Amino acid sequence: MIGAGPAGLACGAMLRRRGVQPVLLEQSEQVAATWRRAYDRLHLHTVRWMSDLPGHPMPRRHGRWPSRDSFVSYLERYADVHALDVRHGRQVEAIRRGDGGWEVATADGPIAARAVVVATGLNRKPFVPDWPGIESFEGELFHSSEYRNPRPYLGQSVLVVGSGNSGAEIATDLAEGGARVRLSMRTSPHVIPREMFGMPGQLSGMLVRQLPRRLADAYSGAFERLAFGDLSKYGVSPPARGAYTQVVRDGVVPIVDVGFVDTLKAGGIEPVAGVTGFSDGEVQLEGGAPVRADAVIAATGYSSGLAELVGSLGVLDERERPKSCGGRSPAGAEGLFFVGFTQPVTGNLFEIRSEAKQVAAAVTSLLGERAGAV
Repeated sequence: MIGAGPAGLACGAMLRRRGVQPVLLEQSEQVAATWRRAYDRLHLHTVRWMSDLPGHPMPRRHGRWPSRDSFVSYLERYADVHALDVRHGRQVEAIRRGDGGWEVATADGPIAARAVVVATGLNRKPFVPDWPGIESFEGELFHSSEYRNPRPYLGQSVLVVGSGNSGAEIATDLAEGGARVRLSMRTSPHVIPREMFGMPGQLSGMLVRQLPRRLADAYSGAFERLAFGDLSKYGVSPPARGAYTQVVRDGVVPIVDVGFVDTLKAGGIEPVAGVTGFSDGEVQLEGGAPVRADAVIAATGYSSGLAELVGSLGVLDERERPKSCGGRSPAGAEGLFFVGFTQPVTGNLFEIRSEAKQVAAAVTSLLGERAGAV
């Protein structure tokens, strides 16, 4: 197994429950490395009892919306409870077909396995566009994965680039912390409440998933308008596609509101157009006047890094995501499984629950009587 984040840990636990002894290869020195690097104010956008992993509930003391540190603590405990064999500092370089199974190439040499579970996640490699003139910018420019809190930016002008959840929440954090904030949005986002009338928005996502796409879009649109009204008067125009269509077709999830809308309406965040480049120390925007900023934070997403691991195997789609996830191996790649690479409206952690159980059943069936180790 590759990766010791939530997906890898959940799969490992479910395999242990079935008598398989998996080995988890983790490139960092701790479990949940990605979560540890997240910004300080981060809390789960999905409710606690629908975000824990199979085989060990998340304690009530972590609250309704667990914090970053609470979730990391839970994952550490989860690995201990299930006595998972996590090998830290093991960098996987590639996965290849081997004799009767697979060969995992690592810096310490190859490892043979009948089955391989890839659980490295969608946020493996930060992506920053190679904007024209970027070298001319004299301010601070970095990826959102390096952002921690607003203290260094008090009184400064900050441009956050990207209208996903990280961009919206970091912009909100900066504005609340005393920075002058612009948010660059190449495409208008959908925004949904984290909860409404005491009901987690995640439950609404579960309902939407059962509807035909047109009805799902209509329901989500009505839900947004009821929660926030018309955001176009604040600089956020209606998206071209419905929320559910964006998730299914583009892999773009809505912003889950944790203060963004109130800050936007109060004038703390100024939406601006997409960034086209840099010139003379200014940031160039699509069809608009350039802006000056003391810092630019690129909340421009990640690459899964799967192309370098499995790109030669024909198991990825045009977006370099697995053609099959969960308990089904991609065609022609029996024994190779991917977990945690979807962005469902029900939340990634909720999906990992079922995917981990599916993988455990599939791997056990594949190994048959040789279920002693993976």
